[in-house]
Amino acid sequence: MITLKSEREIEGMRESGKILAGVHLGLRDMIKPGISAYSIEEFANDYIVSHRATPSEKGFEGYKYATCVDVNDEVAHGTPRKDLILQEGDIVKVDMTVNYKGYESDSCWSYAVGSVTQETSDLMEVTKKSLYLGIAQSVEGNRLGDIGYAIQHFTEDEHGYGDVRDLCGHGIGPTMHEEPDVLHYGEPGKGLRLKNGMTITIEPMINEGTWEIVDRSLKDPNDDWIYYASADGSWSAQYEHTLAITADGPKILTSQDAAEDAKYMKWAQDYLKEHNQNK
Repeated sequence: MITLKSEREIEGMRESGKILAGVHLGLRDMIKPGISAYSIEEFANDYIVSHRATPSEKGFEGYKYATCVDVNDEVAHGTPRKDLILQEGDIVKVDMTVNYKGYESDSCWSYAVGSVTQETSDLMEVTKKSLYLGIAQSVEGNRLGDIGYAIQHFTEDEHGYGDVRDLCGHGIGPTMHEEPDVLHYGEPGKGLRLKNGMTITIEPMINEGTWEIVDRSLKDPNDDWIYYASADGSWSAQYEHTLAITADGPKILTSQDAAEDAKYMKWAQDYLKEHNQNK
């Protein structure tokens, strides 16, 4: 069932999103070569709890951690392993969900570890831009296919990357995962129509090579968990925001920097206008 949120509920989700964004802002300074994935987990968990919120992923379907941490060719759902040490030139993705006073927020961000290659930098930038293209299409009256098509066309047709099909965004609130599924590929004008009050996540996972992914299992016999990597070993990036569909356009509820959002949203609007994708 899809729930339409009131202004009060959207504001509650925004407050939750501020806490989540605070974690990501702290990670910008923390992430560097030599730290472990588990140190990211400790920082995130402590930050969330110290702000009187709850890490929603912990305990969800048996998951033990506040964060998912994925490096290089790992696409999603990786655990914050103590023996996973970040190296110069890596790309690390940190995904988490926060509950604050009953309101959920969800966001993933990609981080360069030290200095990265131009190829990695390009992958990160294209993926981030694709997120904002999806957000720019998240207006009342558009359809889910408009979001997916904008992301797929930009990442695959224009840049030759692989747009992961098997994982997707979703509705959010009052629980962590709600209807509808928000695919990052599709046909314009197709799919569910967006309505004022819907709250969703958009979270494109873009691989340098194939869009296909494979299961991986942890080597730790005490932690039975499956996560995902690109099928061809190519590196992957991901960016995710939680947003609300409103009469005044999409509102990002997990914003880390309003000026940065405005810059990317302007780019996205100009791109869509140039490519006649605006409704």
